[in-house]
Amino acid sequence: MINIGNSLIEWYTRNKRSLPWRNTKNPYCIWVSEIILQQTRVNQGLNYYFKFIEKYPDIFSLAESTIDELMKVWQGLGYYSRARNMHQTAKDIVNYYNGKFPPEYNDLLKLKGIGEYTASAISSFAFNLSVPVLDGNVYRVLSRLFGIFDSTQTASGKKAFLNKAQEIIINDKPGIFNQAIMEFGAIQCIPKNPDCFICPLKLICFAFEKKQVEDLPVKKKKIIQKLRYFTYIHIIHNEDTFIEKRTQNDIWKFLYQLPLIETKKKVTIEELIQDVSWNLIFQGVNYTIDTNWFRKRHILSHQKLETTIYKVRIKNLNSFLTKNYIKVPVKELNEFSFPRLLVNYLEVVNN
Repeated sequence: MINIGNSLIEWYTRNKRSLPWRNTKNPYCIWVSEIILQQTRVNQGLNYYFKFIEKYPDIFSLAESTIDELMKVWQGLGYYSRARNMHQTAKDIVNYYNGKFPPEYNDLLKLKGIGEYTASAISSFAFNLSVPVLDGNVYRVLSRLFGIFDSTQTASGKKAFLNKAQEIIINDKPGIFNQAIMEFGAIQCIPKNPDCFICPLKLICFAFEKKQVEDLPVKKKKIIQKLRYFTYIHIIHNEDTFIEKRTQNDIWKFLYQLPLIETKKKVTIEELIQDVSWNLIFQGVNYTIDTNWFRKRHILSHQKLETTIYKVRIKNLNSFLTKNYIKVPVKELNEFSFPRLLVNYLEVVNN
């Protein structure tokens, strides 16, 4: 009879990718890697991991940083709430746990930005506690192996997967088992067209036997994306420009941006000039609008942004501009953290 846990560990020993966070028991490094890899491919996350650890080698250096410094390091990685949560968690661990991660799963769950998966990963990888991890890769392996048709988006479905994971985990090797099953899902039991004929578990795999590999796991409901219309104003005054910091509970919180006018529909430049926000920005200002402008659709997980950027050159200032925006020399813009959309634009226009 095939022992699933041992088979996965044997497969992992032969096939695992060499990744830096797999060579440490340091909960800080494991935590950083797990947060970075949420919604991020390993190849992309690897460079960010090295950059992050170089800038913040321990929990104390991260806790002492400013949010602006952290957002600059995180720039381009997306899902910026991850960085904001990390900043708060670092402060909490320093203030309430003397700079040491609590090993227990339930204590880790109390920390901001640490959910069930991340708490399981830290508990098992760093402290060798027998807590199964459940991520997309693991759900896929378990659903195919045991024929689980429950949705991972329901409480009963999550419980069914957790029960199976608890049945097969190797209790004296929980860390390596969890690494193994995740890696198995990442490079062997992949979403589309897996090579089942070389799979060490094919003889006991429900999906392989029933020819339902492509049917499992049960597909998630398609996310409905909200459509928004953003118009940025790239204002040039001599050698300076203007930016603002996003502070509301919305996308890109604590990142900087060019002055923004959001409208309920797509508007022409003629319609925009009639907008109240435009008139507040440029009241009493002598300006000219460049004939070339930047237009791009920017896709986020839950939102679709139709964006336009106009470059406007001004000869004088008004009180609204000076009170509501930050005046910055154009050559110093790279010191601020912007959403990837604006980073790409500024790289083009400033080079």
